[in-house]
Amino acid sequence: MLGIRTVLWTLSVALSVVTGADFKAHNCSEVRQASIAKGFSFENVPLQETSGDHLRVCPQGSTCCTSEMEDKFGQRSKLELENLVDETSHELRSTFVSRHKKFDEFFLELLENTEKSLNEMFVRTYGKPYMQNSEVFQNLFAELKRYYTGGNVNLEEMLNDFWSRLLERMFTLLNSQYVITEDYLECISKYTDQLKPFGDVPKKLKAQVTRAFIVARTFVQGLSVGREVASRVSKVSSTPACIRALTKMMYCPYCQAMPSVKPCNNYCLNVMKGCLANQADLDPEWNQYIDAMLLVAQRLEGPFNIESVMEPIDVKISEAIMNMQDNSVQLSYKVFQGCGQPKPSGMGGRSTRGISDVFNARFRPYSPEERPTTAAGTSLDRLRIVWSAMQHSLIDIKEKLKLFKKFWSNLPEDICKPHRLTAGNATDDDQCWNGHTKGRYFPEVLKDGLTNQVNNPEVGVDITRPDTFIRQQIMALRVMTNKLKNAYNGNDIYFQDSNLLTFSTFCYVSALF
Repeated sequence: MLGIRTVLWTLSVALSVVTGADFKAHNCSEVRQASIAKGFSFENVPLQETSGDHLRVCPQGSTCCTSEMEDKFGQRSKLELENLVDETSHELRSTFVSRHKKFDEFFLELLENTEKSLNEMFVRTYGKPYMQNSEVFQNLFAELKRYYTGGNVNLEEMLNDFWSRLLERMFTLLNSQYVITEDYLECISKYTDQLKPFGDVPKKLKAQVTRAFIVARTFVQGLSVGREVASRVSKVSSTPACIRALTKMMYCPYCQAMPSVKPCNNYCLNVMKGCLANQADLDPEWNQYIDAMLLVAQRLEGPFNIESVMEPIDVKISEAIMNMQDNSVQLSYKVFQGCGQPKPSGMGGRSTRGISDVFNARFRPYSPEERPTTAAGTSLDRLRIVWSAMQHSLIDIKEKLKLFKKFWSNLPEDICKPHRLTAGNATDDDQCWNGHTKGRYFPEVLKDGLTNQVNNPEVGVDITRPDTFIRQQIMALRVMTNKLKNAYNGNDIYFQDSNLLTFSTFCYVSALF
């Protein structure tokens, strides 16, 4: 079937050339007007068709084009492809830019409001003892923020360190009648797992915080990678063969005195599949990346929901403090057994500063009816408003991501839409430009990707030389997809900085050649 179509195509081209010699020379005034309308400023457009022996791209024979016109058509064709890809990918790129910014602001504001809420609640609940030791909590949130923004922070170790510091401060406060040295505190830390001074709160909170922050950070990092890949791949680098094919498709009708005739749809598809072959090769990895992003988005809505961890974190930490306070006598006794009796501070004995003077308040969360109108209540309200907005944005980004699957392989179809660049969908339409004349386009449309362009009838494509830049983007997506899959399972992967990622990508690409 393909052989018959090729013969028919060859015959139709031959006939058009032979019969073209018998045609009366066309007037080129329409070409002049169309060129001016497109913004060209040609010095000389022939009044009538002349011999086209000087043309290197467009069909020779009778023509309305000079060499200067053909050269400028080539320059414009390259620019128009860049603009077409830029226009077609605009929604994709703007979505990733805006959603990355939005979610990054969400998570940072969530952290900020949670810290404010805890600080205001603890000042009111615990007063001076808390304010004297508030840097322990400030450091906790500083490290959480550093982790989220890409810092090399081991969440489990950081949270263990937080509880160790809190234990040291509380033990010192609760035993202020003794001299508690650094060596003594180091001894206490050895018994932390055995004593469990804060009950099960540290273990539960560590699991919840770790999973939630891994998912939040990875999701925003994923949006960032999608944004960068989309931005980079949308900047098309055209080969000389592609520019020739584009010129022949877009502007050679001008030379044939047919400036209003648009390319046949299938003709356009073969040209674009040849010019954008490397972009199409991005699609398999891109689709896996989109699927992984959708999975992580589910986690943000469900069990790894960061808001469900951060909103009650002050309640959970307070429960841990109360647990230690309630069991302080037994705890101190066990520590004294293991580490020895510390020296008295000379402050007059335990009665001088009792436990009740240190943390004498009992914390309980406010019900909606009791919620105060102070800054603490405002922070809590703001936190919930932020999360409500984030939930709506999650629904939005999930729908957008689904639409962006197969984006790069669909690019030729999106560019060659009827009445945008081409004449229509009909394969037997004889009113479109087929690359030689106005008539039907017979060759079949090729499949997507570089290897399928070996016999592209319109664009000469070297399938042995994949685009290195596109391969770098494929590697970036592969690395990010692996991180997303691990985050979905609650596992963390250290985020390499850009230099390391660039180096690993270079090594990967080098291995391909």
